[in-house]
Formats: sequence, structure tokens, C-alpha cells
Amino acid sequence: MILAAALCFAAAFATNPKREFRGAWLHVIGQSQWQNKTTAQAKAYIRDQFDKLQDAGCNAVIFQVRPTADAVYKSELEPWSAWLTGKRGKAPNPMWDPMEYAIEEAHKRGMEFHAWLNPYRVTSTAKEVLPANHMSNKEKHRFFRYNGQILFDPAYQENRDFICEVVSDILDRYDVDAIHIDDYFYPYPAKGQSIPDDASYKKFGNGKNRGDWRRENVDKLIEQMHHTIKQKKPWVRFGVSPFGIWRNKSSDPRGSNSNGLQNYDGLYADVLNWTKNKWVDYIAPQLYWNLDTKAAPSRHLAQWWNDHANGVDIYIGQDVKRTMDVADPGNKDKNELDTKVKLSRRLPNVQGNVWWHGYWVTGNYKGASDSLAMKYQSTIALPPAYGDKNKQPKSISDLKIEEKDGEYFLTWKTPGKSHKSHESDVVKYVVYEFYPGESQDIDDSQTIVALTPYNMVKIEPEKGVTFAVTALDRMNRESKPTFIYYKN
Repeated sequence: MILAAALCFAAAFATNPKREFRGAWLHVIGQSQWQNKTTAQAKAYIRDQFDKLQDAGCNAVIFQVRPTADAVYKSELEPWSAWLTGKRGKAPNPMWDPMEYAIEEAHKRGMEFHAWLNPYRVTSTAKEVLPANHMSNKEKHRFFRYNGQILFDPAYQENRDFICEVVSDILDRYDVDAIHIDDYFYPYPAKGQSIPDDASYKKFGNGKNRGDWRRENVDKLIEQMHHTIKQKKPWVRFGVSPFGIWRNKSSDPRGSNSNGLQNYDGLYADVLNWTKNKWVDYIAPQLYWNLDTKAAPSRHLAQWWNDHANGVDIYIGQDVKRTMDVADPGNKDKNELDTKVKLSRRLPNVQGNVWWHGYWVTGNYKGASDSLAMKYQSTIALPPAYGDKNKQPKSISDLKIEEKDGEYFLTWKTPGKSHKSHESDVVKYVVYEFYPGESQDIDDSQTIVALTPYNMVKIEPEKGVTFAVTALDRMNRESKPTFIYYKN
């Protein structure tokens, strides 16, 4: 029985891929715990959340830094977020920069940091009153109010320029790995209400079909954001997490077997056009439904997005609570986690998952974190590589095993960097460990023991063990390995 259990556990390890995006969304909007913490408490909270995500096997955090045309970071363009300090425009006291700190802590753990922005939302409720000098009061024509919220009107080039200025400012001052925007484009339809954009349509519509015109407005923002990012820092990825249905088959033969709200028709977001034009590096469709939800079965939608990837990486947005709440009779399992993870790994264009929300992972909702840590994300995974896959960073050198005060460390020298930041800069290292007689195969995920930004790791070497170290550049491309044999 013990041998059988051990073999099953080993098999679980073996199924985990070496390369996989394992992200988690950490939202600030609606989360009162941030504004109720002191600076020291908030920093400790970030460390705790990141530790728990790392323990669950996550390699990327998607952290909300601009919930409502505000900033969870020091900005000269927009006010401090009320979700952070309790009042819009109120600075933290003592002063600190949450995004700067979160980037530093993510990178310490070998995790990517994706800066998450909501592009159009200015307010989240009808109760919020903006100061008289706010741009939505000074230039009212650039905004509209819908369903109690104030939003940027996507028709105005001034708005696209401003949103891209915010992105450019982040890129100039922060070492982010990606810019990420969510599913809010034109607002979600509210019963009995119509979008009040008659004035901008009259001004800019030029007789076009209004739906096509609205989609074109959103297309222009996505394209401009793409160019803003790539001209500034080509290695920074641009990702979008759209609502999970592009179009239903009843509306378009290319659509999915679903019957729900449509990105194309309801939010005026033509996601397939963005992937076709390579304006985005990845798409994380929000497939928050259960496997066999009648109107939107996530098992079929996952296949649909895989089939319409257009060469762009697909990461599936998974709802942790719904996944853990519903049994999977087809798998004789008390939840759907096993089937959903295995499905994501079976589909060739799906390169990982993003967990909504991260707090359900860190809170171990119904054992979700335990399941990820012990089975589905039990081995360390490298995020997918981007750019020219034939390019490799330089290998590390002078690999040594050093002993100090009875402890052993693996140390090495880092490859040199260019004077100016470049996509080929080495930013992380992968450490492998091979036991005597074991194949020295760095494609085996079980052999990875560390993913770190540092050029030193603590080890507990055994006689006959071989270690290998590789370098990862900003595009997650891996160098050739350097080996060292421990013979003591």
C-alpha cells in the first residue's frame, strides 16, 4: 500500500509541466483590508500573500494597481486610491509605494509581477463624489455616466492618449513584467439603460454602424497600448483577461456553443481581432463557470479559446470558489479542479491558468491551495517563454559549492548585462538537482529545486548528487546548463 501510494504521488509530480503560467489575481477594489492596515501591516500582508501563492506553486501575481482612474503607487497623473487609504487622493502615512514594494517582493520569490489596470472606469459607485478639479468635471465631454458609474468615453483620442500615458509612466518607473487589463471595456449592459454616447457618435461616427464604431474605438486603445509598451520596453508583455465568451454561435458561425453575454456585441470588445493582429501577448479569458454550466460550459469554452488563439498564449481564468464548490461526477471527484487543470494541459495553445481570486488561494478555500501545492502545482514551473525562441541568454560561470559555518551554498557568477536594460538581460536562475544514476534531463520538472533572482542558494548536498544552473532572460528564455558534481 505504501509503495502504491508513493508511485501515485510520483506520477502526480511527473504530470506537471516544466513550463506553465500559474498566476493569481489580487484585487484592491472592494477590499477594505488594505485601508484598515498601517504601512507596516500592509507590507507584512503583501509578504504573507506572496508567500502563500508561492507555496501553492504560483509563479506570477497579477496585482491591481489602477482600480478606478487612481493609483496604488506614487503617481503624478492620478490620485492615490481610496481603496488603499480610505479617501481618494490621500497619501499613505507613513509614505510608501505599494506597487514598488510588491514588485520587489514578487521578484525576490522568482515570481513575475503583472501590473493590472482598469482602463475606462473612473468611479465604481454612484455615491462617489469627485473633486472639482478632477478631469471628469473640468472636461465633461470626455466622460459619460452609466449605471451610476463615471467612465472615460472610448471615442476620444485624448482618453486613449491619457490611458497610454499612465502605462508609459509605469513602464518608465517600475520593473514590471507585464501590463494587464481586465474585462471592462464599454460598460456591462444594465437593464433599461443605453450608453449615452450620442454626442461623441455624432462627432466621430462618420455614419458607421454604431456597434462597429464602438469596437473600433476599443481596438484603437488596444493597438495604441501595444505600441506604447513595445516601443518603451519590448520585453514587457501585454495581457488582457476578457469576459469568457467572444460570440455565441447563434450570432456568428465562428462563435462558441454558449448562450451568454458576448464580448463583441455587449462590451464592444473584438478580442479575436486583437489576437489576429498580435496586439496582445496573452489572453486570459474569464471562464468562471462550471464545466457543464448550460449557458456557458467552461469545458467547451476552453476548447473554443484554444482553437481561436491565433498564435497568442491562452491562460484560462479559473474561479476558485465555483471550482471547489461543485462536484465533478464524470471524474467521481468532489470538485472540478482535477478536470479543469488536466483540460488546460491537454489543450496545445493553453499555457496555464490564472486563479480568481488569489485570496481564495491564499485562504485555502476548501483545500484549493493544498491541492495546488501537493499535486497540480507541486513542482516549480517556469513561465512561458516569449520572443525569438532560438535566442538564448549567456550561461552562468564559476559554479561552486561552498561551505560556511556548517551550511552549504551553491554560488555562481552572473552573465554580464548591457548598460541599458534589454530583453536578453538575465534576471532569474533555475537550479536543478540530480541524484546518482538519475538522468540529467533539465526538461524534467521534478528536478527543479529553485527559481531565484539571486546567484546563491542554500543546499543540502548528498554524496554523488549533481547540480545544474541555468539563466533566464526577461523573455523567460533559458540558457544552456552549467553542471557541478558533489563527491564528498
